[in-house]
Amino acid sequence: MGITACFKENGRGGWHHTVGDRYIQAAVRAVGALPVLIPAIGPEFDEEAAMTAALDRLLDGLDGVLLTGSPSNVEPHHYGGEQSRSGTAHDPARDATTLPLIRHSIDRAVPLMAICRGLQEVNVALDGTLHQLVHEVPGRRDHRSPKAGSVDANYVSAHAIDIVEGGLLHALVGERRVMVNSLHAQGVDRLAPRARLEAVADDGQVEAFSVPDAPAFALALQWHPEHRALENPVSMKLFDAFAAACRARAASRLRPALRVAAE
Repeated sequence: MGITACFKENGRGGWHHTVGDRYIQAAVRAVGALPVLIPAIGPEFDEEAAMTAALDRLLDGLDGVLLTGSPSNVEPHHYGGEQSRSGTAHDPARDATTLPLIRHSIDRAVPLMAICRGLQEVNVALDGTLHQLVHEVPGRRDHRSPKAGSVDANYVSAHAIDIVEGGLLHALVGERRVMVNSLHAQGVDRLAPRARLEAVADDGQVEAFSVPDAPAFALALQWHPEHRALENPVSMKLFDAFAAACRARAASRLRPALRVAAE
């Protein structure tokens, strides 16, 4: 399973492709997958055809893609937004990688699960738009984390979400209202045309959507189910569904090879 990485300066002049350990742990323990990190190498490709060929080769060997969260915002020029305020964290190398990766994953029936920034990336990749600062939108709550000294305090349940009846998320979770954590400043403004709303916060902010016309599992979540996933029944239902889709993809990839071997 592929896991998207951020491209970050390490404070000493060096640059690293990084993934938080909680995503690795969720992939291994909650999904039962072997994680393969996808570096933010989009800028290395000068031509779209070269990027397409590289993504095709990558996806040939993957049974799923997990889009991670990040403190950085998707650059607004990707969705026609206004220029960000000075000091806003961006990751153009990640944008250049994940946006085409999302479209190729969906088109090639690779199961996709998106978390936090990942949800925002899917919305942009499919022609939706974003609020850069949700807490400044009239009527919206402050969805940012409390910036506490401990991880558990930052990822504590923050508010309820209302799940759309009859949708994919409702089918997976079996509940209409659950509590989630909240650690984002950026969020969905206009939902992408291909997306189907799956859940909203009590202030109307989009918290989950699916892609109904995708040939494989495609679910985007604004909260962080990877945090202590094994201890959270709702999170495990989501990861179990993703794992089942990944196993189905693996089986479909193996069938041609088995037929050849049998001949």
